Amino acid sequence: MTTLLPAPRVRTARPADVDAQGLAAALRQRIHGGVRFDDGTRALYATDASNYRQVPIGVVVPRTLDDVVATVATCREFGAPLLSRGGGTSLAGECCNVAVVMDFSKHLNAIESIDGQHRRAVVQPGLVLDQLNAATRHHGGLVFGPKPATHSHCTIGGMIGNNSCGSTAQWSGTTAANVERLEILTYDGERMWVGETSDEEYRRILAAGGRRAEIYRAVRDLRDQYAGQIRAFPALPRRISGYNLPALLPEHGMNLAQALVGTESTCVTVLRAQLRLLPEPPKHVLVLMAFPDIAAAADAVPTINRYAPTALEGLDDKLIRYEGEEHMRPEALKLLPEPTNHTGRGAAWLMVDVGADTVEEAKDRVHRMLDELGHDEGKVFDDPEHQAQLWAVREGGLGATARTPGGPDTWPGWEDSAVPPERLGDYLRDFQRLLHRHGYDAASLYGHFGDGCLHTSIPFDLVTAGGVADFRTFVERAADLVSHHGGSYSGEHGDGQARGELLTRMYGPDVVQAFEEFKAIFDPDSRMNPGKVVHANPLDGQLRLGAGYAPAEPATYFRYTEDSGSFARAALRCAGVGACRRPEPDQGVMCPSYQVTGDEEHSTRGRARLLFEMVRGETITGGWRERSVADALDLCLACKGCKRDCPMHVDMATYKAEFLAHHHAGRIRPRSHYSLGWLPAAARLAALAPDLVNAVTHAPVLGAAVKRLGGIDPRRDLPRFAGAGFQRWMRNRTPGGTGERGTVLLWPDTFTTYLSPGIAASAVGALEAVGFRVALPRGPVCCGLTWISTGQLGVARRVLRRTIDALAPWLRAGVPVVGLEPSCTAVFRGDALELLGHDQDALRLRKQTRTLAELLVADHDIALPELRGDHGGRPHAISQTHCHHHAVLGHDADAELQRRVGLDVEQLASGCCGLAGDFGMTPDHRDVSLAVGEQVLLPAVRAAAPGTIILADGFSCRTQIEEAGTGRHALHLAEVVNAALRGVPAGERPERALSVRPEARAVRS
Repeated sequence: MTTLLPAPRVRTARPADVDAQGLAAALRQRIHGGVRFDDGTRALYATDASNYRQVPIGVVVPRTLDDVVATVATCREFGAPLLSRGGGTSLAGECCNVAVVMDFSKHLNAIESIDGQHRRAVVQPGLVLDQLNAATRHHGGLVFGPKPATHSHCTIGGMIGNNSCGSTAQWSGTTAANVERLEILTYDGERMWVGETSDEEYRRILAAGGRRAEIYRAVRDLRDQYAGQIRAFPALPRRISGYNLPALLPEHGMNLAQALVGTESTCVTVLRAQLRLLPEPPKHVLVLMAFPDIAAAADAVPTINRYAPTALEGLDDKLIRYEGEEHMRPEALKLLPEPTNHTGRGAAWLMVDVGADTVEEAKDRVHRMLDELGHDEGKVFDDPEHQAQLWAVREGGLGATARTPGGPDTWPGWEDSAVPPERLGDYLRDFQRLLHRHGYDAASLYGHFGDGCLHTSIPFDLVTAGGVADFRTFVERAADLVSHHGGSYSGEHGDGQARGELLTRMYGPDVVQAFEEFKAIFDPDSRMNPGKVVHANPLDGQLRLGAGYAPAEPATYFRYTEDSGSFARAALRCAGVGACRRPEPDQGVMCPSYQVTGDEEHSTRGRARLLFEMVRGETITGGWRERSVADALDLCLACKGCKRDCPMHVDMATYKAEFLAHHHAGRIRPRSHYSLGWLPAAARLAALAPDLVNAVTHAPVLGAAVKRLGGIDPRRDLPRFAGAGFQRWMRNRTPGGTGERGTVLLWPDTFTTYLSPGIAASAVGALEAVGFRVALPRGPVCCGLTWISTGQLGVARRVLRRTIDALAPWLRAGVPVVGLEPSCTAVFRGDALELLGHDQDALRLRKQTRTLAELLVADHDIALPELRGDHGGRPHAISQTHCHHHAVLGHDADAELQRRVGLDVEQLASGCCGLAGDFGMTPDHRDVSLAVGEQVLLPAVRAAAPGTIILADGFSCRTQIEEAGTGRHALHLAEVVNAALRGVPAGERPERALSVRPEARAVRS
């Protein structure tokens, strides 16, 4: 019996179609999670990582699965379209729509069970892939196999939505191949588990009747009706475009779960997933091979595939050049072998990962493969450190190619095609000719070559009518080219809006009709993510930019030299990759506020999106006074982690300072901006009578009043001003050192000079001991940091101008400026030039400013005596890198200096300490500040043995450690170097032995 299938409907929601206010009110009554229908939140979710922009009706952040069920029911009551979202990194527009967006990532991220015996796990959709695999590896080395480049922050739900793959899918198969069952919810409220369906189970379902039986009957009838066309789908490893209807065939067990994988939230809402786990190969060997050009590299793929690699990736010379120009992973780039027989068309490399039970077994396969290829210049790496470095080069592809120094901006739109691997070389030759025909030669070509998948970002002109028309023409021609080579328009990113309207070219009208009917079985009113995949919006519609894009170009304090002097262009810098949404610091810093709150608005991406919408002036119309932007920036710690860790080098600390300068212009500022923003001036005054000031600020009643007046959290301790003035001490002492290595200018930053002068004294002792003569600037000078961080940029600019004028004689004489406080040193290496514009002395200051480690190690390569531990061995140390040190200055020289002075150092993967200057000193920020520190840093300090040296060069880091109940005081590296030069052993309490600071020496036992 044939069931009459529901006719597909095309319904495109508009804001006027839905009573948004009534819907929001109803949701707030029915769910425990967040209901956010304000313009700021809607702007946050208006785009993903694609070219598209659609402002949602509102956003729901469900706390429980019951919240999800209630949200779907309420949306059905109001006729509102619906969209599920995970990490929001989709490149085809499937994560933005005029709909109610459910963000699963904050709360619905649990691992409900792991069954190691049967190799399966049940998880919620918001779970991050790396977190899942970190847990499953404890069960016999099992993992969920597919591993996209976004594995540190992509969610399982998003992977299910797109049928994601990544580099390892050549070994594991696609996401669909690793999904056993799904718990789904239809728009009309049917909740059920689906998976492989035997004939017996099918009969039981039909006998039970109801909506579930109706769905199964209709799905099976559709499969039988179109079975011939479905079996004729292109045969290739990554046929991601369209719906996965082959999973419904009898030979595949009529697996409804696998058929729904890749439907991009257009059919159902996924509540839970039962995943298949695989034993990860315990050992890996990575081999890199150079080729004369990218097509020649692709020609070798079929041969390599016979050796069953875990992954096989291709990279062209443009990707490597772009990463080099952006100073991304310079040490890793040195590992690439030199190309031979270069044709002039551009060199290329293949990365082949071979997994096995032993390294010897993997190497045997690698060498047999190289022999068959006749490729005797491959470089083989069997150590995890070098392998991780090289994988980071490949995984940085999207960020490295989206905006290149001095080159055009590039965009997705045809970034994810796939062809049979044996045809990849010919496809690439044809594709390069097409790129050249359209003037898109700047596009880099790379991807998962073992599966025939090509990634590229293309310099489309998306802001003029002619450019948009050429974009469409190119994509249509590229689609025809892929069809000619028997491929798929998507190899892992999905169709969304970018490729949905093209599916007829790939499959023909009958199969696309089958896709439409499949959706209609589950979603007859087309309320689930309408306009994506089927009945798709035009590929050149709803563009984030478009021919009408005309953002405001406000006057600014900073110069934005890397963004053509445009704040609007800086706000467009974010590509949506979402690396700022990593749930843990890992080996970076970005983004500490998101790591604590889990809210999109507190990620670098979220803030960048709001600034983009602010200058766009449509959804967010308040300009610099906009409250939603201020609220999002409020929890930005200005750590500058994004400047280093973001693949697009978004500098949110600078954008925040710019915003605050305009937001508070002509208005009363927060009290902390006056008390802490003007700390340098206050410190100079306090130095006149430090004991009196300390007595007042630490008296029970007066101290509390001072904190209240200054907007400082009453639970924080105010810093104590030093009784002995460092500058006075320097003026009154006889200079030491032979001066054989020349003179250095020691920068007297406020924190070191007035609060921790013992550190400055230690630096002077160390510098003089190795042959430098140390000088100080004459008169009051300041880098302006505290005014910059509080957005008082006019003051900061004047302070910097006076400072550089005072330093000019030293700078023109070529004298190095040595900084001890990382945040102040970073101002001279970055912000100063951006605030002052092109200034020769400011340029000299940037070039001549050095950290202590850079001076001793990189500039002079000085051998140093080793510090001895209490029993004569190498002292153990844990090291906290200041955020600005990580982001602006770099830490390699410091790591080498730590080694030279004999330390056995554990570099904490702790990210930001959480205090971040004035941020953690205020009542509204204290909880977030401490939560950031409690991720890694503070527990590590508490767990450290008494004889372990705690290293932290930043005043904020040391303060956070001291005030958080750790019972420890951190040392500056200058103190350790000075002690080593003086032959002082670390002792059982290193703080007491190595520091001359009273507060460190008074550490309690």
